[in-house]
Amino acid sequence: MIDLRSDTVTKPTPAMREAMAQAEVGDDVFGEDPTVNALEARLAKLFGHEAGLFCPSGTQTNQIAINVHTRPGDEVICEEGAHIYRYEGGGTMATSGCSVKFVPADRGRFKAEDVAAAVNAPDAAYLARTRLVVVENSSNRGGGSIWDLAEVSRIKQVCDHHGLALHLDGARIFNAMAEDGRSPQEWGAPFDSISICLSKGLGAPVGSVLVGSSEFIQQARRVRKRLGGGMRQAGILAAGCMYALDHHVVRLRDDHAKAKMLAAALHEVPAVESVLPVQTNIVVFNLANKLKAAKFLNKLRAEGVLGSEFGPSTVRMVTHMDVDVAGMKDAIAILKKIDV
Repeated sequence: MIDLRSDTVTKPTPAMREAMAQAEVGDDVFGEDPTVNALEARLAKLFGHEAGLFCPSGTQTNQIAINVHTRPGDEVICEEGAHIYRYEGGGTMATSGCSVKFVPADRGRFKAEDVAAAVNAPDAAYLARTRLVVVENSSNRGGGSIWDLAEVSRIKQVCDHHGLALHLDGARIFNAMAEDGRSPQEWGAPFDSISICLSKGLGAPVGSVLVGSSEFIQQARRVRKRLGGGMRQAGILAAGCMYALDHHVVRLRDDHAKAKMLAAALHEVPAVESVLPVQTNIVVFNLANKLKAAKFLNKLRAEGVLGSEFGPSTVRMVTHMDVDVAGMKDAIAILKKIDV
């Protein structure tokens, strides 16, 4: 099968497995796993923050950040397609007791003036207290769209003016940086906390790191324990993340090139009506004549290609290191001949 459902389906390479097998480990709950400690310190320094916390998933790092930044009854500002709202099991509401307010967005990206307009008056007792703004870069439902750092800086000014925290869901931040040329420290500067995922385009089997101030991470560590995220000899997992940082960052642009190749070909597929602009490794397209995505994907599966349903007539495909150019050409050939 040519699996384009997500970049999370990648499997560790033999060299990554060897690095994991050789990892020096200890009890991370006691703070004694040297490989975990090294990964946390590395990413915190890379993004210009004081400390880091290794977690099993990006959902957990996001939800820990929300929990530390807010109190029950507070409100979180994001856009309607945000991962923290769409794909984290209602955690913002269930775990932290927060409501969510949406702002208008263009492919997942919103403006500082819309954030300012969404902030509730702090002395209005009948309104939820606005406490946190969340940015997702790149934007999953935006088709892998990349944020403009200048706009994020303007949002940070709004947050500072109103005393709000600003969190980055950086599930694919390395994909974004591979295209915009910005450094991790540049992207780290506006945010009070950042969730950095290693198990998507970078190909590690497990793991995300939350970075922020030392005080913030101290509180985050307590929340991680409460959520059952405390791991023991987790250095085996952290070693895979370290290997990914060493070897898989520079190749992300290869995935982006494959995504653009796929997008160009989709314009020649009769079943496809439109394709969102492609900047990174996510390709989102709408089917013609209100064709159901489930039917289309079932046909593709029968021919050996997997994608994911992104709406009633919308499909997402994600390029990654486990499908090479030859595999992409095969997938494109199947897409062009599919009979629906």
